[in-house]
Amino acid sequence: MNELELKYGCNPNQKPSRIFMENGNELPITVLSGRPGYINFLDAFNGWQLVRELKKATGLPAATSFKHVSPAGAAVGLPLDETLKKIYWVDDMGDLSPLACAYARARGADRMSSFGDFISLSDVCDADTARIIKREVSDGVIAPGYEPEALEILRSKKNGNYCVIQIDENYVPDPIERKQVFGITFEQGRNELKIDDELMSNVVTANKEIPESAKIDLAISLITLKYTQSNSVCYVKGGQAIGIGAGQQSRVHCTRLAGQKADNWYLRQSPQVLSLKFVDGIKRADRDNAIDVYIGEEYMDVLADGAWEKIFKVKPPVFTREEKRAWLDTMTDVALGSDAFFPFGDNIERAKKSGVKYIAEPGGSVRDDQVIATCDKYGMAMVFTGIRLFHH
Repeated sequence: MNELELKYGCNPNQKPSRIFMENGNELPITVLSGRPGYINFLDAFNGWQLVRELKKATGLPAATSFKHVSPAGAAVGLPLDETLKKIYWVDDMGDLSPLACAYARARGADRMSSFGDFISLSDVCDADTARIIKREVSDGVIAPGYEPEALEILRSKKNGNYCVIQIDENYVPDPIERKQVFGITFEQGRNELKIDDELMSNVVTANKEIPESAKIDLAISLITLKYTQSNSVCYVKGGQAIGIGAGQQSRVHCTRLAGQKADNWYLRQSPQVLSLKFVDGIKRADRDNAIDVYIGEEYMDVLADGAWEKIFKVKPPVFTREEKRAWLDTMTDVALGSDAFFPFGDNIERAKKSGVKYIAEPGGSVRDDQVIATCDKYGMAMVFTGIRLFHH
């Protein structure tokens, strides 16, 4: 099959719409279920590149949760501890495969943003992973293959309309990529930059110590940024992105946005949140929304009389600003990547509040000395990669 007609483009009024191979070759995908749309395929193909590269870089199964052509989460398949199982709502599922752990992490890091995601998996989808996908609100999944039981589970989702795409893992795109804007064709070489230890060799801070686990986290952050709409930064801890700031015009706003997401991820692990008692039958999305409001500044929206009774069995106490700050101060060893240089030390000041200790950025700002000095003030280790990772 050389082309596939789509229902419409980005919006229902944008017709006709299709994907096709301009060189006349066969499309490297097979639609096994559902009818993926234009944005679905944009998410699928960007996400597939991300997880394929994560797998190559770490040797571990990888997953990502995409929304509107940027990842909401990305992770590799490291085991989940009991706390992570609980905050990702998989503590009732027993032992999970590495691929299922990767998706639980990718989906769970920012559940608000991942609602209605498109999933990319580096490995053949197994039944464990399919069972997690089955219970979440999602548009579709792309993977190099599906175990029979997994495919049966996925095909039953959305009354048989859930989008399931199989991609040829041996497909290699042309080295030149093109797109049109306003009828004008843009052309460039594909970004085939390899993210590896060599890229992390230029440590510019007084602290030169970057353990292997932190190098893996920095690699995950940079690979994630390669497929995130710029400007972008990515906080990573323990093999998964915990906060991604995408598409902001100001870099410090990226750092703040992603930092707030990282903070929310960690606040969800606090005793105050883990002890919340929800009413029976509450929907997963309503539960996620309630937690997000409870740990935010508008907490009275869920704690006011007449409101909390619909959500909680027992009215929880206010999670005060001081209590939240005290808990966040225990978050450590976070890695942070940036797709371009930090122009001011204010980015580092914000990163410190979210436990960042390791940083990778291109360098090249006229204020590099100020940025390095701010890192040195906090004992952070920072590498200059010399490589920008803009993605549009």
